[in-house]
Amino acid sequence: MTPWPDPERLLIARYLADLGLRSKNSRTYYKQVLYSFQDVAARHTELGQDVLVAWLRAWSDRWTATTLLHRTRIIDRFLDHLVQTGAIHRNPVVVLRKECNVKQCMPVWRALASRDPEQALAELHQPKPFGSVLGAIMAEHVTLMRNRGYKYTTQPVWLLRFDRFLQLNPALQDEPIGVMLEHWAAAKATRNHPAECEKLKRVLAKILRHRDPSIPPRRPDPRPGKEVANNGANLISIRPPTCSICSTLLALTPLRERRFAR
Repeated sequence: MTPWPDPERLLIARYLADLGLRSKNSRTYYKQVLYSFQDVAARHTELGQDVLVAWLRAWSDRWTATTLLHRTRIIDRFLDHLVQTGAIHRNPVVVLRKECNVKQCMPVWRALASRDPEQALAELHQPKPFGSVLGAIMAEHVTLMRNRGYKYTTQPVWLLRFDRFLQLNPALQDEPIGVMLEHWAAAKATRNHPAECEKLKRVLAKILRHRDPSIPPRRPDPRPGKEVANNGANLISIRPPTCSICSTLLALTPLRERRFAR
């Protein structure tokens, strides 16, 4: 990535003129940030992660962490402007954001400002949507259903959770789908997870049968859904007391000991 050659700071001057900043303080802050960032970039042969980290460390002693991260927005917009004008080929912050698969630049800046940027970026990294071994066929199915006119908003959530699980457990990529689903079913102990797993199995069966009609249809299991429905019906509702004496007793009773029938 080639740095922008601008020893006389003409690009910064034109950029600030186009912004039309009315406040004198804003113009001062913008110049301070962009001039200092260019000075750091000029000492590096490549405009990449090293430049970003070096600038953050150079100014970490002069500004508070909150102010420093707030100033990074100025750099974000300026780098986007340089890309649009052709002064640089890529925005290094956007490159890191795409590599980590996050939607915003601020988490990337926070990671770079940490004591160990490499470790922080590794922790920030998110699995790519539908990037698992089954991701392609699941994404294809979602596109197919939406092209047919269905909203299809709930099922992709189940598929994406399963896809993320497969990416975080690469040892399962060579296993049969049944084994994958068994591990996914055992991954969570929440009350609704078995019912969601059953729904996921139905969707995956539909996907596989669409690709291979010779596969026999899967018989649904209604038990997980019934268990969730029964658990919801058996929840105890707490009714407020109607008399002043009961109100006083309720106030003196710990919350964990309160039990009121319907």
